[in-house]
Amino acid sequence: MDFSQVLPSLGGTAFTLVAFVVALSIIVAIHEYGHYIVGRWCGIHAEVFSLGFGPVLGAWTDKHGTKWQIAALPFGGYVRFLGDADAAGVGDTGEVTQADRRRSMHGAPLWARSLTVLAGPVFNFILAVLIFAGGSMVNGSLSDPLTFEEGRDLPARFVSELQAGDQMIAVQGVAFGGEEAIIDQLPVQATLDYDIVRGGRSMTVKGPYLMPPAASGITPRSAADDAGLRKDDVIVAVDDTPVVAFDELIAAVKAADGSPLDLDVWRAGDIVEVTLSPRRVDLPLPEGGFETRWLIGVSGEPFFTAATETLGPWDALTNGASMLNRIMSASLSGMWHIASGKISSCNLSGPVAIAQTSGSMASQGASDFIWFLGMLSAAVGMINLFPIPVLDGGHLVFHAYEAVFRRKPSEKALNVLMMMGLALIGSMMVFALLNDLFLCP
Repeated sequence: MDFSQVLPSLGGTAFTLVAFVVALSIIVAIHEYGHYIVGRWCGIHAEVFSLGFGPVLGAWTDKHGTKWQIAALPFGGYVRFLGDADAAGVGDTGEVTQADRRRSMHGAPLWARSLTVLAGPVFNFILAVLIFAGGSMVNGSLSDPLTFEEGRDLPARFVSELQAGDQMIAVQGVAFGGEEAIIDQLPVQATLDYDIVRGGRSMTVKGPYLMPPAASGITPRSAADDAGLRKDDVIVAVDDTPVVAFDELIAAVKAADGSPLDLDVWRAGDIVEVTLSPRRVDLPLPEGGFETRWLIGVSGEPFFTAATETLGPWDALTNGASMLNRIMSASLSGMWHIASGKISSCNLSGPVAIAQTSGSMASQGASDFIWFLGMLSAAVGMINLFPIPVLDGGHLVFHAYEAVFRRKPSEKALNVLMMMGLALIGSMMVFALLNDLFLCP
């Protein structure tokens, strides 16, 4: 189902809020289920599993004695284990009998408590890997030889005589699959000559420029997104100058140096005029570090979809794990560069930005929204492992202290550290919210 089909029936703000609640609820449910199920496997009894906070809208109790509930405020959730008086402040006394002590969070062995705490972030990572792996299996790997399957809709100036099943050998005399980038060797013109094999016969046919200025995707909260550009839009002119290559669009954006640009956009046969201003964006580099560039938030790709071969489960999972590793590495690098002042603090997003991104990705389609869920799940898992009291990582630090010194930290020390952790997290959330609302429009 394409979420954009239901967008007109909802107001923009309502749609964004619904998308955000759906995304957050899925991520929180997976995270808390990790705590719950591993805790149960380790012999720790969960009294309550709550999706949301506040007044309870509905509840039921399973055969294990755990109360499952949905609460009115869908912006989080929690698992309250036996004897855990601190979970969500729900008024439990935290008192357990001696017989039940082993089944409580505080009375369970250290290994059981540590695994239970660690399980939340790990389940977030598992969800992210499964989503990325699923995307890899759906997309598959390119067939060999490269085979044309379907072309995108383009203005009439981009002539195409290609047909499904054509084996693509070369374009304008440049072989596909060579070591050098094809795009750098092509003349910039709307129509090129493609050498193909069709039905066993070699021939040359006309086809569009390999990378036309078409939007394969729109970055959420970008200049293009705010200006109303859509996926599959084709930019045919910038400041009244015709463009036929995506590189020409990139050059025009760079030359504008942040000044407004007037775009003529071809959209399903109609021309729409759009004005927007490029924004400075910090982009991670493959070798590490960041590069600051002027961008409008439009991504490009070849004009055609190539035939693919099914990717096996192991290769898909390997791709998913690799994607998770790249996301976490880039995120940690970004945080370090923000803290050291090397890139703008506007790269730190708060709840408003995340909600807007949720709505934007949902409006682009189910596949984009699911991919965003994978990204968000990876981020939530990683953040929860930070060694900050009140987060899972902070609890693991306390457990490490207990393992080394053979005793738990004192209640006084725990209370002080928890207050410091709450203050730190609260300060970060306020700063991120200020970014969203005032500092980084």
